[in-house]
Amino acid sequence: MGIIGIQLVVSLLMASLMQKLVPHYSIGRWLLCNGSLLRFRHPSDEELRTLAGKQKPKQRRDRRQNGVTESKPETVPKDIKLSLEATPIKPLDALVLRYYLDYQWLVDFVMYATLVYMFTEVYYSLLSIQGEVNVGVLWCLLTLVFGIKVLVSMMTHYFKTEEGAERSVCLIFAFLFLLIAMLVLVVREEYLEFGLEPGFANLYENLQVFFRQLGLGNIWPYSVARLIFKLSLVGLSSFIGACLTFPGLRLAQTHLDALKMTADKPLTQFLLYANFLSPVLILLLWVKPISRDFVINAPYGSEKVELMSDSTYNTARLWVVLGLCALRLLVTRYHLQAYLNLADKWVEQMGKEAGSITMIEIQRKVSRVFCYLCVVTVQYLGPVILIFHSTLLLKVLGDYSWGLFPEPPIASPAVDVSPRTSDDAPDEEGDYRIAVSQIMSALGALRNVFTPLFYRGLFSFLTWWLAACQVVTNLFGLYFHQYLMAS
Repeated sequence: MGIIGIQLVVSLLMASLMQKLVPHYSIGRWLLCNGSLLRFRHPSDEELRTLAGKQKPKQRRDRRQNGVTESKPETVPKDIKLSLEATPIKPLDALVLRYYLDYQWLVDFVMYATLVYMFTEVYYSLLSIQGEVNVGVLWCLLTLVFGIKVLVSMMTHYFKTEEGAERSVCLIFAFLFLLIAMLVLVVREEYLEFGLEPGFANLYENLQVFFRQLGLGNIWPYSVARLIFKLSLVGLSSFIGACLTFPGLRLAQTHLDALKMTADKPLTQFLLYANFLSPVLILLLWVKPISRDFVINAPYGSEKVELMSDSTYNTARLWVVLGLCALRLLVTRYHLQAYLNLADKWVEQMGKEAGSITMIEIQRKVSRVFCYLCVVTVQYLGPVILIFHSTLLLKVLGDYSWGLFPEPPIASPAVDVSPRTSDDAPDEEGDYRIAVSQIMSALGALRNVFTPLFYRGLFSFLTWWLAACQVVTNLFGLYFHQYLMAS
């Protein structure tokens, strides 16, 4: 309590509310079961027999295989006039969905983490707080960890399949993103203004001071440390790209289907196009010649006009990213319903084919679409959750401003790790004070080593890279579903 104060109370209260309220009031369950999404029920055996003009066989024709008697599955013609029944998704129906618990936990945790972050922002804005750990940062970091964990668990599912096609796609895109990350990290700051170079230089200098005060030797040379830092970012970027491969491919498919579903709604189609192109806009926000330089030194005839200051542009960039994340949430229903319509689309395509098909195969195909609804939902919401909370971390750790208060100047204070001592006689209270002093000193030293200048570069690159992965996978998915699948 002496270190964190009221933030710890609010954090524990929010964790308790999440544990008590989620079984009864879950935002994740409401998103799927609010009545706006319609699923298609698979036809029963009796319905298929009626459509095919067949009667239930009194005696099943059996076949022997390895001495075991098996019943031969019933078949129906593919061109039967089959119409699926659409019903709203109910909470009881959602319990059979794959990854439902992981999805519900992630979405609910994101909501409560955002509430804690909003409280800490108000708390730090209204009061002059010094020396406290920002609990909102911890919740946002946990959100990133949980989001990546769920995406990794889904990616490992592709590696366990017998066919291996999905595994090959993940590996190919991992190597592709490895090359792209290497190319991006050699671009100069005059073009991509992440701030990684000045941020790492500041971190290296602070680490030298930190080790020197601890009495340790010098760290690696700057060139070696910089190479290790860049290679670590490349590896992390490749891993994130592999995790976001199938979410991007899926988004392209649901985007095309949602456009067909809303052909008579031009405003909705405009929002869908804007949502699909939103990662491209995020990329352009960090391209300095066409974003910051153009806004700060806008051409006006033969003169240059300053439309906004550097701090104002930083604030506007944060708000634009958050606004694009809100747009993604706004059109969630259309993408999910477009996915659920795949069952009816498959039945319509089956009716154009000749031959026969087993009844169990029809039921399995229709049911499989609904069973993987949570997988598709996580693949749709996962990237935007990562971008959203990466932007929040960029704001608070990078000492940016929301525009309500002026942006504080960046400072790199000298590292001081010397523990505070007391002249009082050693007793139990004195030992407690010394322990608290040492903890405060260690936290202060780490805070001075990892400065806002470093965090600005790190989370700017992370936010930009998450959007870049979406752009690459979305465009490839668009080409695949629109041209390769149609040919």
